[in-house]
Amino acid sequence: MNDHPIPGSAPRRIFIDKQSPKAFHALVQVSEAVRATASEAGLDRTTVELINLRVSQLNGCAYCLDVHTRAALRAGESPQRLGVLSAWRDTGLFTPSERAALALAEATTDPVDADAQTSAYEAARQVLTSDQISAAIWAAVTINAFNRVSIMSRHPVPPPHDE
Repeated sequence: MNDHPIPGSAPRRIFIDKQSPKAFHALVQVSEAVRATASEAGLDRTTVELINLRVSQLNGCAYCLDVHTRAALRAGESPQRLGVLSAWRDTGLFTPSERAALALAEATTDPVDADAQTSAYEAARQVLTSDQISAAIWAAVTINAFNRVSIMSRHPVPPPHDE
């Protein structure tokens, strides 16, 4: 494979999901298990998609933002809430449970801030069950992994399409 199609150009990125399909398939299986865990815990699909989107915003993963915006809309999420998701703390549009899940997702994505982790966890204990806390953290861990796959592969966002 010629990684330098034009002399002097930067190498093309390998789509690591295609290059190492067994590893990617394992990640997909983890994602499916996390989705089932969230459902069993009573964490609805829109909350999981909000987690996916918020983490993808923080990581700057355009591909995952595209995929999960469409998934959130299919799950019944409103365009208004998606539009203000990056400022979720500044609106009254999100439920206490969603706010707790979003705070956990942010703390999972940026684990350096121990105070934010503690605060997010304490707030979550007030409104989420232990199973829901676990599921929310697993959802954030999983989308963080997918973000890294897409960012490092430079997965392109497809042109606009009809749903």
